[in-house]
Amino acid sequence: MERAFVCAVDVGTASARAGIFDAAGSLQGRATQEISIFRPQAGFAEYDSEEIWAAVCAAVRNALLASGLTAQDISGIAFDATCSLVARRSDGGKVSISPSGDAARDTIAWFDHRAISEADECTATGHRVLDHLGGAMSPEMQTPKLIWLKRNLPDVWETCGKLFDLVDFLTWRASGRDDRSRCTLTSKWTYLSHDSGWQEDFFEKVGLEDLIERGGLPHDTVPVGAAIGTLTAEAAAELGLSEACQVATGLIDAFAGSLGVIGGYEGGEIERSLALIAGTSSCVMGFSSSAHFAPGVWGPYFEAALPGLWLYEAGQSATGALLDHIIRIHGAGGEPDARMHERIVHRIRELRLHAGQDFAADLHVLPDFHGNRSPSGDPHARGVISGLSLDASFDGLCRLYWRTAVSIALGLRHILDHLNGGGMDITYLHVTGGHTRNPLLMELYADATGRTVRQSETEDAVLLGTAMAAASAAGTYSSLAEACRSMRRSYRTRLPNAALREAYDRDYEIFHLMLRQRCELEKVGNRSKRTRRLTR
Repeated sequence: MERAFVCAVDVGTASARAGIFDAAGSLQGRATQEISIFRPQAGFAEYDSEEIWAAVCAAVRNALLASGLTAQDISGIAFDATCSLVARRSDGGKVSISPSGDAARDTIAWFDHRAISEADECTATGHRVLDHLGGAMSPEMQTPKLIWLKRNLPDVWETCGKLFDLVDFLTWRASGRDDRSRCTLTSKWTYLSHDSGWQEDFFEKVGLEDLIERGGLPHDTVPVGAAIGTLTAEAAAELGLSEACQVATGLIDAFAGSLGVIGGYEGGEIERSLALIAGTSSCVMGFSSSAHFAPGVWGPYFEAALPGLWLYEAGQSATGALLDHIIRIHGAGGEPDARMHERIVHRIRELRLHAGQDFAADLHVLPDFHGNRSPSGDPHARGVISGLSLDASFDGLCRLYWRTAVSIALGLRHILDHLNGGGMDITYLHVTGGHTRNPLLMELYADATGRTVRQSETEDAVLLGTAMAAASAAGTYSSLAEACRSMRRSYRTRLPNAALREAYDRDYEIFHLMLRQRCELEKVGNRSKRTRRLTR
């Protein structure tokens, strides 16, 4: 197939990655470029969008170099990114979203929680857009961040003329076109793609009646995998690609991962499969031919990825980040780099060989250190550790790390049970992302959840899903669905160990007991706060 190569770009939390793929979905070259995260105060996280664009360009140039191909060989490019929020003036100039006033910081990171109270206000409206957000607004969505921006930086708000989800910023930077993805607006901006689009009465309720004007937001969206134009001369030069290269509509990173691991399946197979895109946080994504609603589950979103299908999303706000945090805070820890994780995993294997299922069995963890995205939908939730001792040794760190990993898997089991209770029938768990490099987590995802785990042969399933969108836009395939079927990769299967079921069932019972206990503690704490207010 002539010029049947495409470029996929994934902008994650801390880096931009680029990959060159052929028409069969085989990776030809890959490169990564780090990006800076600015943290002006607790709960805040910010980016410089121009630094992100520069990182994207460097990654694409280096990936092309690694592939041995030329610019003329690349017929299409697609982007995915975290759901971070970029603010610009009408003329495209930068706008600071930072309380520091730093003009370079024009992007609020996806995991920034500055707008928790604004999210609560959105939830309190009871508007029907919440039906597609599991009943509660998350501070990781764009609406509460926008309310915060308008309230706290009103002068900045008045200068805004373009407000982008990060991936829509990237396609704008690449093509010069202001088109917005159906994926981003439907999943993060309360746009109802199945029913008249924007719900302006909701914006009026939360004080964003001027959002469409301030954001330069269109009334129509573009489906994932559609071609929105070719690279501008400037962007082509910066990326090292040809001006003839087609730019595809982008998508949120986890949505790209869902295409990369289960987008190629059809009918009942796709509805019984769930994609787990697991790295810093974990997203679980599923497709359905009909709309399923469940508290604490985002969606269903119509055509947010594949045409004609609903997509739903649940997840855990901190998983890989939680294991890193455990290493940092423990006396025997340090920098949570790959070598440290490998050392801990190796020692845990040795300790488990001796102790078996009794290893660290007196330690129990609730993993909600950064809130509970699903199934509770509670950004205020906090983690719990029960059974701590004065042990500050390396083996003590290993015990806590192991039980934290168990809690992450049990949290996933809680989500899966919740989904199945809401009418889904999840049989297969397709795992991709950084967690595939952690053998403890991969073992636990099968054994602690009781599900069949499928691990794709590629660790770059998010990039692959984005490449599928690029191949559709480039005309390599006639549709996104055909691109997904044709570029799908094989996988390895891991079955749950039935001999361990009883032990993990016991752990799961304790997990739920801890959830109830935390709820009771919160009630007592809230009652005490009310009493103090009344006696002042």
